[in-house]
Amino acid sequence: MKFTLDARTDVHLIRGYSEDEVRINDLVQRAPCIVTAQQLVLDWQARTVATLALADLEQIFALQPDVVLLGTGARQIFPDRVIRRAFATRKVGLEVMDLGAACRTYNILVQEERRVAAALFLGLGEGPP
Repeated sequence: MKFTLDARTDVHLIRGYSEDEVRINDLVQRAPCIVTAQQLVLDWQARTVATLALADLEQIFALQPDVVLLGTGARQIFPDRVIRRAFATRKVGLEVMDLGAACRTYNILVQEERRVAAALFLGLGEGPP
């Protein structure tokens, strides 16, 4: 799906997505990634929602978001309770949704100048795309 926005050009926006890629501005990403208004983490070591570990969250928490949108691929998949607890302990909001919803919500929150990070898995969120 492609998005058309008359939007700020000084932030990272998700311009489109499909099952196997996300387009952030003019960059096409085909692996799990983290996106904020000012930063991209394209070498995120997390590979699946099911194997998401506490160590994988450190790159997210280092960005100091107020809320994280966890895009879990083609369908919504909730991470393990330990992962959800890590967000609560750090007082960082966690919203779990499918990839499309995460991309759309991210763009809205970035335009509102919120401190948001989108942690995105492609495909089914269950394995490498």
